[in-house]
Amino acid sequence: MPHRTINLHLVSDSTGETLNSMARAVLSRFPDSHVIHHRWSLVRSRFQLEQVLEGIKAEPGPVMFTLVDRSLRHSLEEVCKQMDVACLSVLDPVIDLLQAQLGEQAREKRAAQHVMDADYFRRIDAMHYVLAHDDGQGVAGIEEADCVMVGVSRSSKTPTCFYLANRGIKAANVPIVPGATLPTELEDPPCPVIGLTIDVGALIDIRRHRLKIIGAGGVRQDTNDYIDHEAVKAEILAARRLCTARGWPVIDVTRRSIEETAATVLQLMEAWHARRGGHAPTPGSIGV
Repeated sequence: MPHRTINLHLVSDSTGETLNSMARAVLSRFPDSHVIHHRWSLVRSRFQLEQVLEGIKAEPGPVMFTLVDRSLRHSLEEVCKQMDVACLSVLDPVIDLLQAQLGEQAREKRAAQHVMDADYFRRIDAMHYVLAHDDGQGVAGIEEADCVMVGVSRSSKTPTCFYLANRGIKAANVPIVPGATLPTELEDPPCPVIGLTIDVGALIDIRRHRLKIIGAGGVRQDTNDYIDHEAVKAEILAARRLCTARGWPVIDVTRRSIEETAATVLQLMEAWHARRGGHAPTPGSIGV
């Protein structure tokens, strides 16, 4: 059976992140099909919608949208109906479900996550925190962290922390370095401490690439402990043993995306707070 190619239009009055994530997750179930994405974000006026409609007419294909403005929604749905193009408001089923369960109507707030409210400033504050506490910096501020990520060099601590910051989570990043002691603040940490580990071969590949980027490709790889197989293997094993001894959960990031790792971190944070009878920080929205 020949592979089919379709145009998929993602229309949002915000950043479109929710639509992009949803489309990516669903399309992974159709690996043999070819989909051409047309992303239309920040569609908030009649003029902007007209541009979207012209694009759909030029390259017809199913439409997924998140538009709160009823007038814009109606126009989009009407044009799609006239063109016999499938059109779906992806949030409506979820909103209907929660309205029925909560017994109240959802408020119509377009791009509400971009209002400069407490949630917005919480994400900005978290981003500043991660910048100041990356790779063992600002150890004295660990008591302000929502969580602490530990692990060997190049185990995805930094990108995970920045992803969490975009959800309003203050994540400190503390490297586990052979022969070095961890900060005393982690002896009785005020927040969850989570270790990241990775397969030896994958870590060596990442580190070799890192050396190449920084111009250290001339380092003899057979004598450099940073990429020596046995040395790296011992480094990873020692880090895991340290986490186990301190009761810190460990996430293997070898085959995980940053988003998957961050989701697991949030689950572990919730479990940590639940054991102590508290509540974990509520992650904010990244964008619809």
